[in-house]
Amino acid sequence: MVKIEEIPLDRLTSQDDLLRLAESLQTADVDKTAIQILVGMSTCGRASGAEETYAIIKYELEKRGIDKTTVELVQTGCVGLCHAEPIVEVQYPGRRRITFDKVGTARGRRIVEEVVKNIDGKEVYSQGMGMGIYTDQTRVALRHCGVIDPKLLRSYIAVGGYQQLAKCLFERTPEEIIQVITDSGLRGRGGGGFSTGLKWGFARKAEGAPKYMVCNADEGDPGAFMDRSILEGDPHSVIETMTIAGYAIGSSIGYIYARAEYPLAVEHLRKAITQARKVGLLGKNILDSDFSFDIHIRYGAGAFVCGEETALIHSIEGRRGEPTNKPPFPAESGLWGRPTNVNNVETLASIIPILENGADWFKSIGTEGNSGTKVFALAGDVKNVGLVEVPMGATIRDVLYGLGGGSSSGKSIKAIQTGGPSGGCIPASEFDTEISYENFVKLGSMMGSGGMIVMDEDTNMVELAKFYLEFTVEESCGKCTPCRLGTKRLLDILNKLLAGKGTAEDITTLEETGETIKASSLCGLGQTAPNPILSTLRWFREEYEALIQDAGAAVCYEIDAEACVGCRACAKACPVDCIDGKVKEAHVIRQGECIQCGACEKTCKFDAVIKRTV
Repeated sequence: MVKIEEIPLDRLTSQDDLLRLAESLQTADVDKTAIQILVGMSTCGRASGAEETYAIIKYELEKRGIDKTTVELVQTGCVGLCHAEPIVEVQYPGRRRITFDKVGTARGRRIVEEVVKNIDGKEVYSQGMGMGIYTDQTRVALRHCGVIDPKLLRSYIAVGGYQQLAKCLFERTPEEIIQVITDSGLRGRGGGGFSTGLKWGFARKAEGAPKYMVCNADEGDPGAFMDRSILEGDPHSVIETMTIAGYAIGSSIGYIYARAEYPLAVEHLRKAITQARKVGLLGKNILDSDFSFDIHIRYGAGAFVCGEETALIHSIEGRRGEPTNKPPFPAESGLWGRPTNVNNVETLASIIPILENGADWFKSIGTEGNSGTKVFALAGDVKNVGLVEVPMGATIRDVLYGLGGGSSSGKSIKAIQTGGPSGGCIPASEFDTEISYENFVKLGSMMGSGGMIVMDEDTNMVELAKFYLEFTVEESCGKCTPCRLGTKRLLDILNKLLAGKGTAEDITTLEETGETIKASSLCGLGQTAPNPILSTLRWFREEYEALIQDAGAAVCYEIDAEACVGCRACAKACPVDCIDGKVKEAHVIRQGECIQCGACEKTCKFDAVIKRTV
């Protein structure tokens, strides 16, 4: 029997070459009798100790003299169960995978012992974790993450990779490809929700050459990490789709704009691009066709505004990352003034399944006007932190309590925040709302790239709004006055309210200023910057009004010397450094310098900080 790794990867000079290679790899994959031990080695896994787990499993197998034909050790991407990392899965031939969570070195040894003991598979070691969060999903964009080895081109081709590229080049016209994507109803998964097919069509029809295909992998929203996981776990799917898109719109050059803070994603992308070039799936005359396309990587330095497509384009050009007025849209005048198509990672990762299964298949998932699936990154006060992919039309409650497992603190969930700093808060009373672009906007939020921050009943919504506004003020490019000065004005008012010095007029000013910023900012990021304030005012206005009711009375904070243990947590939290005291000694607040922000009271775990009204 031929092993997968023994099948040569020579230059592919035709569609038939690719088909024969795929058949050989798939046959070897189906016929293999080896047990697989798969270790998730994406960023989340590595941060939890997956490298050590992988090393001990490898050592234990080598110590026992177990070769690859008996037990194969595979590195994979993230399956989305970030709360349970390091993840190890065991796959016996012809059986369902067994998944083990939080596998340290000791448990890694035990897994090897059990696998070796049951090498014939008669008594499968089945003490894995419950898999509801995994199996209850509809995985389209994440279909290969945690399934294949992202560093091996063979692994991607074995699951059908690059077959759609070959079919598009030899069996479909650009217009036919664009029509399928349009008919599928796929909308941009980066937040805007514009029709992907129409976007491709505009770029196809635009006059001018060369044309450019750009992948937006900047992903700047706090709490969002789905694009990173796709690039780490399935980079070839993005490369294949970009090449198809290049063929469809008439482009021969592609750029991936990736965050420099994603070193593992960039490493896997670079390796995948090199592999694809080597065998003729990128570069000149792909598969000996008359179509040429190549991809280059450009790095983002972490500027939030560069997630906006015109600012991203300027950054690629080597200019300052600032947005420009639209129209003209990038499809007409983008990179270096030429027609340019920009899609984000999740959008691109969803396209190969559409070409494989058809537009009607994709439309059958989701709801009218909101086809397919959406990936959400769950974070905050939720048990199952990680990535989940659900059909459009699922309810927020399905995500939070079904896949998310409910509150991690045991307290009731108060609200979620979606769409990052550009989004808003949705209260628990609206959790039965179906997930769609339009429904989120109606609730005062937005889909965004898919971050979903969960907050329990103890969350102060005014402080939450301040947190996101501080981020926006810091990240504003400063080009337009409404965003540059308006967001700073909003932040000043929030600080005034939280210091107990606000008035009823301040709440009115917050609303009026927020609406003005939305109406007059240059780009989408500025236009949505007030959303965290406006949405919390809409759903949690009483928390703002409570600050006004207390504003007439002076407040001070004191430390009970008998209760204080001298842990210095309050001193570290104080933004103006007005707390004195040594470790293990009672601390004192210098009243003349205290701004009454309450950070000390919130931080103290010993109820030693006392709030007094004077």
